[in-house]
Amino acid sequence: MPSDRQQDQRMQFQLGLRRRGITDKAVLKAMDAVPREDFVDAGYIDDAYADTALPIACGQTISQPFVVAYMSEKLEVRGDHRVLEIGTGSGYQAAVLAHLAGDVISLERFPTLASLAAQRLAVLGLGNVQVLVADGLNLPDDLGTFDRIIVTAAMDVIPPALRDHLRPDGILIAPVGPQGDVQKLVRVRATATGFVEEELLPVRFVPALPGVARSGSAEG
Repeated sequence: MPSDRQQDQRMQFQLGLRRRGITDKAVLKAMDAVPREDFVDAGYIDDAYADTALPIACGQTISQPFVVAYMSEKLEVRGDHRVLEIGTGSGYQAAVLAHLAGDVISLERFPTLASLAAQRLAVLGLGNVQVLVADGLNLPDDLGTFDRIIVTAAMDVIPPALRDHLRPDGILIAPVGPQGDVQKLVRVRATATGFVEEELLPVRFVPALPGVARSGSAEG
């Protein structure tokens, strides 16, 4: 059970999401349905509902709740959508997406993180999420196409091959910019005449790295 402090933080962060412009009722419901304390490391349980990013294993982070809600809202996910997530991390964003989409495929380059995230998602009964250990910068050929793609690590540029996995009228969201600095959250729409890009807001994400990491490694 969440502590009194967690319950207060949970209430405050839900109110904070609304104050900061999150209006999609499905997203707000999904954020409320996912117990964030289940996705943070034990040493940070008391800060589970603080609106801040927190460290997790392998030198990665769990994004702040507002960014998770904002990216989820801007994806415009429907219940019949097939969604690809690149960068499973703790599994928190995938859990939120599971409440919004029909199917979620989440790729993680760190086997340790992938295993832990899959366990958390299974405990919550979120059977529409599949976590795969894979290189998100070099997608497996058999993945197919997706209605929505979300990238939770910073890319210098969005690879053309990633756009090619979008279905017609699909949406892709990714943080784009230099490592260790402020990036721009970019939304890409697949239209009949090509791809249309839109910059949304400044963010800070850990870098997207190529390859599959050695188990337990923070550097790959």
